[in-house]
Amino acid sequence: MAAAAKSDGIWETVKTVAYALLIAGVFRTLFFQPFWIPSGSMKDTLLIGDFLFVNKMAYGYSQHSCPFSMCPFEGRIFGSEPELGDVVVFRHPTEGTDFIKRVIGLPGDRVQVIEGVLHLNGAPVGMTPQPAFEELYEPQGPQRQPPRCSNAPVGAGGICEKERFTETLPNGVSHSILNIADGGRADNTPEFTVPDGHIFVMGDNRDNSVDSRFPQSVGGVGFVPMENIIGRADRIMFSSAGARMVYFWTWRADRFFRAVE
Repeated sequence: MAAAAKSDGIWETVKTVAYALLIAGVFRTLFFQPFWIPSGSMKDTLLIGDFLFVNKMAYGYSQHSCPFSMCPFEGRIFGSEPELGDVVVFRHPTEGTDFIKRVIGLPGDRVQVIEGVLHLNGAPVGMTPQPAFEELYEPQGPQRQPPRCSNAPVGAGGICEKERFTETLPNGVSHSILNIADGGRADNTPEFTVPDGHIFVMGDNRDNSVDSRFPQSVGGVGFVPMENIIGRADRIMFSSAGARMVYFWTWRADRFFRAVE
């Protein structure tokens, strides 16, 4: 009897653990998706090696945020549209890979960059100079590529600088952007009008981001359909400065549970 009771107790424990794991897996699949920052296109908001969870319910479900891409609907349901300044993860319209950028233009907005300054609907956005962003000139992330610097050339282990500004969008959302050099290929663009059902996105590291300023025909992102949005990046869970996420001795202590702004 005692042995049978013990066996039943073990079995109940196994079932409880299995149910808990199943619920956790469903919760993760339905509501959150992990994302590891692979490049420096969103510095200094997001650094290479930041690990975050994407809020898949921020705007409701789409075909790309629905579990296993099995949803029968088209478009987006149960949610609202993104707002200017949101940091979103989306499926690239032609490549099928996941990207993370900031929402800069909504349907009907006119977007243009003139001499490195963002203009929305014919007016320049607010730009406030800030102290330079500094990082070590050393290999970063799995690709082990050193950063680009506005004070180049910089020797190994030296301080790599980028100009930094606070950009304020018309809805009052402010965020940090970086500038490496003036006169780059995306510092002066034509005026883009965002079509219905799409968004215009840009990286915060403006001279190191392939985004909506570049058409898909040349490898850019172009306009992003709303249904391609997977979710919104709200908070960094932890961050690794090393070549692998599991190298815990390289984790950045100041980035645990940091809000994405």
